[in-house]
Amino acid sequence: MFVGHFALGFAAKRAVPRVSLGLLFAAAQLADVLWPVLVGAGLEHVVIDPGNTAFTPLDFVSYPYSHSLVLLIVWGVLFGAAYRAVTHRNGRTFGVLAALVVSHWVLDAITHRPDMPLYPGGPKVGLGLWNSMGATIVIELAMYAAGVWIYMSVTRARDAVGRWAFGGLAVFLVLAYAANILGGPPPSVTALWISAIPASLLLLWWSAWADRHRAPVP
Repeated sequence: MFVGHFALGFAAKRAVPRVSLGLLFAAAQLADVLWPVLVGAGLEHVVIDPGNTAFTPLDFVSYPYSHSLVLLIVWGVLFGAAYRAVTHRNGRTFGVLAALVVSHWVLDAITHRPDMPLYPGGPKVGLGLWNSMGATIVIELAMYAAGVWIYMSVTRARDAVGRWAFGGLAVFLVLAYAANILGGPPPSVTALWISAIPASLLLLWWSAWADRHRAPVP
């Protein structure tokens, strides 16, 4: 999934209204933030294989550290614990952040073919939604629309930046999703992971910036 992960980040704002949208996105996308770094380091492997599924030309050969269920549970606990240590806030935030990290595996297990590991070296699962382009697009965009609506219902713009930076972010993610579908395979694995790192950082910064200019609805 792509926009489906961001949908959960948007929706989580209802549960933890004082947590930055950038942090919620970071939790929901942590697996994909770690993945290009680990691919670049040679610890995980992907092959460009057009036709691998209807939706993506990528064959995710091995990503046990960024995308296995057990490791994402560990990453989720560490992510939530780090937030608690830095902010000294308790309550539901730890659980929400940890759950967002683990949700990445759940959504990917629905969309991927059986390449999602339960643990490093363990069995792999996947329901293969990506084998149907139409079903993937309908489900992801429905999730995304619901997530954006929830976020908009629990926040309001403080100023023009809160309106336009958020609106631009919401539209940009849809355009990026369309480009991912229509743009064809990447030229190389190196180009893939090198471009993915700054793209991830840009989206996290953008979402945090837009969210700073919005306030929780009482």
